[in-house]
Amino acid sequence: MFTGIVEELGNVVGVTDLGDAARLTVRGPLVTADASHGDSIAVNGVCLTVVETADGTFTADVMKETLDRSSLGGLTPDDRVNLERAATLSTRLGGHLVQGHVDGVGEILFRQSGREWEIVTVSLPAELARYVVEKGSITVDGVSLTVTSVSERDFAVSLIPTTLNLTTLGTKGVGDPVNLEVDVIAKYVEKLVGERES
Repeated sequence: MFTGIVEELGNVVGVTDLGDAARLTVRGPLVTADASHGDSIAVNGVCLTVVETADGTFTADVMKETLDRSSLGGLTPDDRVNLERAATLSTRLGGHLVQGHVDGVGEILFRQSGREWEIVTVSLPAELARYVVEKGSITVDGVSLTVTSVSERDFAVSLIPTTLNLTTLGTKGVGDPVNLEVDVIAKYVEKLVGERES
């Protein structure tokens, strides 16, 4: 479990194609400082399991399911990535409950700059639209954000200077893919209500 508060901007060091999987090595001195084999680290919002650490880097295996459902398959060496260690029982919940299980991939459609903020509009896969509500939470590339507007095809979020400076969302351009995770509570509510009505 994560909170969607990015701890560090990491760099992809290496990507090894394993056919139906990949091995990803990422430099992140902060998140690896106390990491060991079996720990979870979110990379652009995708929960990955650490298989080894060395000199401020960690390596994780990425299976085909993850490559198919997220943007991780497009990563190349030197790409910047958002990193967050798994939450503990003493972690402050500064964002919202994030599982690190990507629901779909959106695309940045538009960026509107203000003096010290930006509004970013992202495409919304049709099957996820019912879970996204104005003023609700959504995770974009591992960043917990508040939805400022939503339609059946897209949604917008407002990015403060901290988010622009400390995450990849500050440099992503129109057309770039982003991992989306909707609020898991909405999915559970839908399932429970559906079961009561049937």
